Amino acid sequence: MAGTGPEGGDLAELRARLAALEAREGMTADAAPPTGHPRSGPRPRHPVRAFFSALLIVLACVLVPLSALAVWVNSQIGDTDRYVATVAPLASDRDVQDAAADRITGAVMQHVGVASLLDEVAPADRPRLDTLLSRLAGPLTSGLRSLVHSTAERVVRSEAFRKVWVEANRRIHATVDKALTGQGGGAVRLTNDTVAIDLAPVIDQVKQRLVGAGLTVAGKIPQIHTDFTVVRSEKVGKIRTAFRLLQLVGFWLPILTVVLAAVGVLLAARRRRSLVAAALGFAGAALVLGLALTVFRSLYLDALPASVSQPAAATVYDTLIRFLRGTVRAVIVLGVVVALGAWLSGPGRYAVRVRGVWESVLGAAGDAAEGLGMRTGPVGPWLVRHKVAVAWVVVVAAGLVLAFWSYPTGWVVVGLALAVLLVLAAVEFLARPARPARP
Repeated sequence: MAGTGPEGGDLAELRARLAALEAREGMTADAAPPTGHPRSGPRPRHPVRAFFSALLIVLACVLVPLSALAVWVNSQIGDTDRYVATVAPLASDRDVQDAAADRITGAVMQHVGVASLLDEVAPADRPRLDTLLSRLAGPLTSGLRSLVHSTAERVVRSEAFRKVWVEANRRIHATVDKALTGQGGGAVRLTNDTVAIDLAPVIDQVKQRLVGAGLTVAGKIPQIHTDFTVVRSEKVGKIRTAFRLLQLVGFWLPILTVVLAAVGVLLAARRRRSLVAAALGFAGAALVLGLALTVFRSLYLDALPASVSQPAAATVYDTLIRFLRGTVRAVIVLGVVVALGAWLSGPGRYAVRVRGVWESVLGAAGDAAEGLGMRTGPVGPWLVRHKVAVAWVVVVAAGLVLAFWSYPTGWVVVGLALAVLLVLAAVEFLARPARPARP
């Protein structure tokens, strides 16, 4: 019988040793799975790391609106060229021109009336003309106002006015800084919770044109200082304090926000999922800031007095926060792009399918081109070996371009994302394995 002789004993011993070896290998496999084959089952939990990861990401999302405001404050207050480029279009805006013309007309009419037209009349003729003017005071006043207003409109809509506006804003940029910080005076002043521009230089041009039109009495008008309201709020004091704080932390706050989010992602056990959450959180926080700017616009315009032109105030508000709205859009688009990229690079079922379609389409195109005679030489095999590294270099390069872009907008982010996709498509298209040598 088998197993009773020496050979059977050796066979039984061999089987026992094999069973012991398999049992030992099985225990080793349970203790430490082979590299590249992750063990199924739940990952080890680190509640402390998870807590701090979530805390840092949430804190970074909270700081996103403040970072955008800080960048805007430093751009508009710290950069003269940027400020001038922002306010220059206001000189050509019809609502602002109409409001300035109305303001100038009211100021001039306080010094030019029907009675002033009799200053050069002989004393003997004054009683008879006074009686006549008392009957025609209304039409004459209306006509005089119409003359002054039309003259003011021609001044504010002239190229000379636009040049004066730009040069004046460039000269008074330092005063704007002082006005928003509650210090100093000059052409831009902060009085009674109002930031206003003195229109005296423009009124001087109106007086000169009135004299040239034959209204010589306008030459006797003294120098008039009247204000054109740029910003008015009952809480300018609090806004001024916020401006000072944002100026102090303006450069470092965006960097701190990004660092907090990066540390939070690195502490997370599921980093890709945390990156998606952080990116969407940034986009959501920027969206909240954009909605707040829209709501505040309505509240601000409703709180203005009746003497302030609503269309002009709305135009000034929209112009001053134009760059801030651009930053909001850029952060929203960037957050969505980063979240989408992180999700597509993950092991999810749909992400794998999308990558499979991407690779199959571009691979088929590369095969067709190769069949038509296209040769990549050593570039194709090199890209096959280093395709992942090249993709990371492209993504990092796009991030650096965005970081050093002076004033990125949403369209800039979209353009960079499309450029990255184009380069990755070219890499996938050109990555061809080495062809075996023909015999």
